[in-house]
Amino acid sequence: MLVTGPNGVGKTNLLEALHVGAQGFSPRTRSDPRLVRFGADAARVWLAGKSASAPFETQVDLAPGTPKQVRLNGAALASGEELRARLAALAFTPERLAVVKGGPIVRRAYLDRMLGRVFPSRAEIPSSYGRAVAQRNAALRRVRAGESGLDAVEPWTAQVAALGTELDAARSELAELLAPGFTRIAASLGLADALLAYDGPGLTVAELETRLERDVERAVTGAGPHLRDAALTAGERELRSFGSQGEQRTAVLALVLAEAELLTERRGEPPLLLLDDVFSELDTERRGALLAQLPPGGQTVITATHRPGVAEPDLVIEVTPGAATVAA
Repeated sequence: MLVTGPNGVGKTNLLEALHVGAQGFSPRTRSDPRLVRFGADAARVWLAGKSASAPFETQVDLAPGTPKQVRLNGAALASGEELRARLAALAFTPERLAVVKGGPIVRRAYLDRMLGRVFPSRAEIPSSYGRAVAQRNAALRRVRAGESGLDAVEPWTAQVAALGTELDAARSELAELLAPGFTRIAASLGLADALLAYDGPGLTVAELETRLERDVERAVTGAGPHLRDAALTAGERELRSFGSQGEQRTAVLALVLAEAELLTERRGEPPLLLLDDVFSELDTERRGALLAQLPPGGQTVITATHRPGVAEPDLVIEVTPGAATVAA
């Protein structure tokens, strides 16, 4: 599906609404109140479709000061995470460039969100590890303040080491699965020798105990996967520091398409793909290459200011302020 219209008429808002309806959150902001129209008291996204040939309906209600309400086929879900476990949707928006341009924390968060989609049984590892680190840091603060002894840190050290090793292993496996598709797709879009890597050696109790004195002094855990980074390179160049805007954009797009390919393979069904303004920096040949990488049999929604001049889409939606209509 192609969504066309001039800049500023709401094409991206339409993609954002589709993502909220399928995943329970916006790909552009984590502040739910910002999704409510100015002057309105609340917002609702209602979405209907098919997943594995079975029809579904979702409803997401948002109101400032009120917990978000998410429903699937009329039944209330405990959280948006439960919706994401049932439906798969991936988005490319300009904000996603932070995956390459931002700091390590952004790339770690990106990998950890992917873990829940690719390995549902391991979805809780990042949050469990984060809670263990927070508890260890709290114990370190108590030791530094003289409120408790080092024995208060020991159980959390063991838990941080065990969960940290699990998290490193999961991230490493995910990166290894994504890397071949990422390299191939990036090359097809004009970014040669692109590589994705994550070095996750695991975490041991001995490593944490070796630096215990420093950790007490700073009251933070100074080793583990919460400090690691994923490498995105082209040739010998780190794309964060030495990639052009176009190369960084291509790398993020290749990551999204590589994940879509992996999810299709593992789930047997392609995810919903939401691609915002992906043609603007691609020539005709690269636009054709992009379309060739879309998972067969799935649904992709692409926004553009005009028709791209390549394969004719199955459906064209023209957006004007306050309206979206099917083009003739």
